[in-house]
Amino acid sequence: MVIKTELCAFSDYRIYPGNGMLFVRRDGRPVTLGSSKAKSLMEQRKKPAKLVWTQAWRRSNKKSLTETVLKKRSRKVTKVQRAVVGASIDDIKKRATENKAFRSSAIDAAKKELKDQKKKEAKKAKKAGAPKAFQKAQNKSIRISNSAKR
Repeated sequence: MVIKTELCAFSDYRIYPGNGMLFVRRDGRPVTLGSSKAKSLMEQRKKPAKLVWTQAWRRSNKKSLTETVLKKRSRKVTKVQRAVVGASIDDIKKRATENKAFRSSAIDAAKKELKDQKKKEAKKAKKAGAPKAFQKAQNKSIRISNSAKR
């Protein structure tokens, strides 16, 4: 024979027939409580999750055996490097192994090269210079006589 039991709303303990009490809230919701201790603590507005002897505390602190048994095994995540559109895997690994000093020296060299190139261009522009006075353009259009048109 199966005995119908209810759960205490505060402690989550089983309440067997003939035990416990039914408390009706102001909103009309019935609350079953297993003991006067549970009723007293509920009236004091204590949180069941903060009381060590309640099932709510045991659940929040993972003390029940059922949860430890049902844990799923997670697969280990492995990191894989892939080639990107602009660079192959070897290039990416090479860049990762470069130290900061090497990178900064390469950047400085590139900057210096750019400066030198700009200086050369500035010298060329200065040498050629702009014309001192505007020269009148020569009109080189050819006139075709009427006889040549026919």
